Amino acid sequence: MARDTSARPTARSIAVELLTAVLGDGAMLSQLAAPDSLSPADRARAERLATETLRQLDRIDRILKPLMRKAPPLPVLNILRLAVLERAQGAAAHGVVNEAVTLTRTNRRTQHLSGLVNAVLRALPDPVDLAALPAPMLPRWLRQPLVHAWGRDVVAAVEAAHTQTPPVDLTPKAKAKDLPDGTALPGGSVRLMSPGQISALPGYAQGDWWVQDAAASMAARLLAAKPGERVLDLCAAPGGKTLQLADAGADVTALDISAPRMQRVRDNLARTGLTAQMVVTDALQWQPDVGFDAILLDAPCSATGTIRRHPDLPHVKDGSEIADLCALQAALFDRALTWLKPGGRLVFCTCSLLPAEGEDQLAAALTRHPGLTVIRPALPGIIPDWITPQGGLRLRPDYWPDLGGMDGFFMACLTKP
Repeated sequence: MARDTSARPTARSIAVELLTAVLGDGAMLSQLAAPDSLSPADRARAERLATETLRQLDRIDRILKPLMRKAPPLPVLNILRLAVLERAQGAAAHGVVNEAVTLTRTNRRTQHLSGLVNAVLRALPDPVDLAALPAPMLPRWLRQPLVHAWGRDVVAAVEAAHTQTPPVDLTPKAKAKDLPDGTALPGGSVRLMSPGQISALPGYAQGDWWVQDAAASMAARLLAAKPGERVLDLCAAPGGKTLQLADAGADVTALDISAPRMQRVRDNLARTGLTAQMVVTDALQWQPDVGFDAILLDAPCSATGTIRRHPDLPHVKDGSEIADLCALQAALFDRALTWLKPGGRLVFCTCSLLPAEGEDQLAAALTRHPGLTVIRPALPGIIPDWITPQGGLRLRPDYWPDLGGMDGFFMACLTKP
């Protein structure tokens, strides 16, 4: 949506621009940024509105479709979508309509459609109940292999979990002194349902904790690094696992190919007072001087396990990258094994729902390396059904439904002879 530079950006107008960039240009929200001219609160609101609209997009479009003979241009459609979301969140009808009409009029390319926006929004049902509609289905390229693996009922539960706004999970340091009030999860994470501004929470400035989904935190717990062990965090950014390993007292090397993402790791290490050696390079070209006692490989993947936090993903990706990602995962796995000392431990994990990036990778690795042994998970809060026949750990968004769910992950801990 071309911005009228004479109009001052608002949280709503930027949310519409973000939606149009995702749905029109195929950009990920994480690659986009609200302008600095917005206050921090309005930037956060714009991103939150865009994210929630994408999370409920199919439901929103089900409500809008009968009210229009044909869909308007994408920027105008996104204004309508945003308005439906706000109505569903309880905003007053007259205010939502007025703001949407004003937003349509601020751009000369859309101002002639302000009457349409007014008419459609005044025809909305009252109340607007998105939860009464079926949960948006995953795209075919993702849904089909999941139905094959787990069945339609499980996939429907995963899709329902994706419609829920996820909580924020914190991983506390072992000697944390100041933590926000929240729910203590079985693995040691603290869950906040309505956290507000993260940097204003108790213990943030003191570095007593960091934000990390409870499922993601289980990979480092599975590795169980010991004080003094030489440990490699491979594909380390954004750094939650590095912090866990360092807090356990290990001698940590954090490696990632992305310098900008590694800066986030440095920032969090500085805030928490933890230390790790930082290496920015391609793992397939790197060679350490000595071996490691333990390695955590959080391999690049489709990130389909994080859809509840990144609802733009199904609208941007099409599955065409899966084959290349699987090949890269296998190559990183094999290379990491060459750096592992005899008797050492390797945790392989991906934040993917796809068996091709999890269960199938483990099976293939065991075939390529007959001497490997899988160490079955024995972590607090783990339900036996989550453990696969081979001894891997499959986590899904529909798990812990009464606690707010979790990201989807596959992880397995192996030991080298």
